[in-house]
Amino acid sequence: MQLLPLAPGRLRQGSPRHLPSCSPALLLLVLGGCLGVFGVAAGTRRPNVVLLLTDDQDEVLGGMPFSEYSTTNCQTGLQGKKLRQEHLRTYLEPSRTPLKKTKALIGEMGMTFSSAYVPSALCCPSRASILTGKYPHNHHVVNNTLEGNCSSRSWQKIQEPNTFPAILRSMCGYQTFFAGKYLNEYGAPDAGGLEHVPLGWSYWYALEKNSKYYNYTLSINGKARKHGENYSVDYLTDVLANVSLDFLDYKSNFEPFFMMIATPAPHSPWTAAPQYQKAFQNVFAPRNKNFNIHGMNKHWLIRQAKTPMTNSSIQFLDNAFRKRWQTLLSVDDLVEKLVKRLEFTGELNNTYIFYTSDNGYHTGQFSLPIDKRQLYEFDIKVPLLVRGPGIKPNQTSKMLVANIDLGPTILDIAGYDLNKTQMDGMSFLPILRGASNLTWRSDVLVEYQGEGRNITDPTCPSLSPGVSQCFPDCVCEDAYNNTYACVRTMSALWNLQYCEFDDQEVFVEVYNLTADPDQITNIAKSIDPELLGKMNYRLMMLQSCSGPTCRTPGVFDPRYRFDPRLMFSNRGSVRTRRFSKHLL
Repeated sequence: MQLLPLAPGRLRQGSPRHLPSCSPALLLLVLGGCLGVFGVAAGTRRPNVVLLLTDDQDEVLGGMPFSEYSTTNCQTGLQGKKLRQEHLRTYLEPSRTPLKKTKALIGEMGMTFSSAYVPSALCCPSRASILTGKYPHNHHVVNNTLEGNCSSRSWQKIQEPNTFPAILRSMCGYQTFFAGKYLNEYGAPDAGGLEHVPLGWSYWYALEKNSKYYNYTLSINGKARKHGENYSVDYLTDVLANVSLDFLDYKSNFEPFFMMIATPAPHSPWTAAPQYQKAFQNVFAPRNKNFNIHGMNKHWLIRQAKTPMTNSSIQFLDNAFRKRWQTLLSVDDLVEKLVKRLEFTGELNNTYIFYTSDNGYHTGQFSLPIDKRQLYEFDIKVPLLVRGPGIKPNQTSKMLVANIDLGPTILDIAGYDLNKTQMDGMSFLPILRGASNLTWRSDVLVEYQGEGRNITDPTCPSLSPGVSQCFPDCVCEDAYNNTYACVRTMSALWNLQYCEFDDQEVFVEVYNLTADPDQITNIAKSIDPELLGKMNYRLMMLQSCSGPTCRTPGVFDPRYRFDPRLMFSNRGSVRTRRFSKHLL
């Protein structure tokens, strides 16, 4: 495929939104607080950073090769023994997974995080958390709509100037490059259209609104460019790969760079490149223990799913699973091209490469056909692979990290003083470097504000207004009162998830993931009431936290001390919560 030009005149000195190249001496005047351990003052060249972000890529259900999915999690599905054996082969043979090169070039050359989470299992709130380093209750992006603050005027005015790429550009002198899907409502006419280029980006190559593979429009430094359906010049994943390679060829050599490449894959409409449309023909969605079972003792939205699923529903989700994997093959090609170009230009050994996703996904778990948005591991857990200077190869970390940590970690790499930020996350750069005796967090917050329609969904007339994301067989994936907050806890002795729904029931779900990794049994009514009370208080505190108070010790940390003042630390704006009787 012929490389596409970045823009007229390419990205040379004086290109749009690209600051003039600086000599090393002049660069010292620009760096401000970014002369940390990698700083110019120490006589070393500061590292480059690449962040690769996929869309809706799960970790739990095999979104990465050799995930922790094990043969013991397979059970007989509707297809019988033959299908079960096919699943075993799918997960045991490297040739039957979509991201072999990514795992080899990033994961095996660095560190794989086995406990990486998102604070909200939905695209726009999660991406906002990546950019700001904040939980949703602090960046106020609650869903994928303008009304939900997704790329709204308010977001642009209040949050965009303080994103970590803006800090990298303004305070650290980094060249910053963006290509791909930004936020779901980016380009909306009511929010500046495609002419709006967020602060902090030297070069901007952003998709209008949500993921597509063909027939889309890009904003190239604020100017619209339409693409059609010719694979050789329009397939978006390949376009992103080629424009990224162009950037590496024409960037300034006097400044470090940050690249964020956000692919459409594996988001719907799951359009694979022509050469991959017949891949994985014998692959099916995993029949793990929570596949196609009734979600007993769970929130009503999960309980309303039809069990067992119809054959047509299972065929649909199997096909979706297969197509998702097909789209990831082009992502695998992108990663290979990028790493090879970095090696060719001599930049690879001085570049950190992060690979992750904005949220997980489910395909038939608890009889929910396909979507995200739920509180369970398959929707909130994501892949996270990192390679770079000082990271030993073939490392695996079980430390609990979240995507709010990406910004602080990347700023730490650049040498920026994190005390100057208002971010909720924390830098995991010490983990990457193999620090011993490291004091780390034991819990993270997960929060989601449900969405519904004010009218009865025509596909599901038996349900009242207030639901959304409904399928023809009357299974709905979301509702107004699918609004919840969870504490996800991991410590030496505990592996728990505690969740409360903001509904009339104040419904509570609690899972012991050591004994029940598939989250089948809700133990809220059988767990020690004292422990339940502690988790409730911790949840209220995290829901009102801001900055340092989001990093206080969790209830299973020896340093934990209950302080009710922390529940009101965010300018007294703690959300009013109803308490169920057993918590009073």
